[in-house]
Amino acid sequence: MTALPGLGTPQLASPDLLRSTFRRHAAGVAVITARGATGPVGFTATSLTSVSAEPPMISFGVGTGSSSWPAIAASDHIGVHVLGEHQGDLAATFARSGADRFGAPTGWCEGPEGVPVLDDVLAWLVCRIVARVPAGDHRIVLAEVVLGDPAGRGRPLLYHQGRFTALRD
Repeated sequence: MTALPGLGTPQLASPDLLRSTFRRHAAGVAVITARGATGPVGFTATSLTSVSAEPPMISFGVGTGSSSWPAIAASDHIGVHVLGEHQGDLAATFARSGADRFGAPTGWCEGPEGVPVLDDVLAWLVCRIVARVPAGDHRIVLAEVVLGDPAGRGRPLLYHQGRFTALRD
């Protein structure tokens, strides 16, 4: 392929091209939780999106090979937690395979519909899953907001260039 003026040399589509591109895209950080057959499950997500205001609906992606997928596939309700800049360690815990995500020092309680609700987050929602849409090796989960609390204090945690970071003034 030939270089484009001011843009460099295009690359053919590949997982590496997608990963490299999205490392340059700053994203908010959320933790998605659900009640699993053997206890609570959860994972860090940077794919959280507001879909609709009426009815209030969100979406996120989850890998079908992830340890959380079986619970998300079987659950009627999930929790969505917007993390603050002080919660990089929590985000890393929920992103790490094999971690005891709900053990100390993670603070949480059982919330509405049995959904695990994390302590000290900027905002949380309990949502009813309305669809799981196949998308390659992931599913896009669409969920309608049932209730929540947006009143946490602080600034959001971001994910950029492969690490958790904060906003700069």
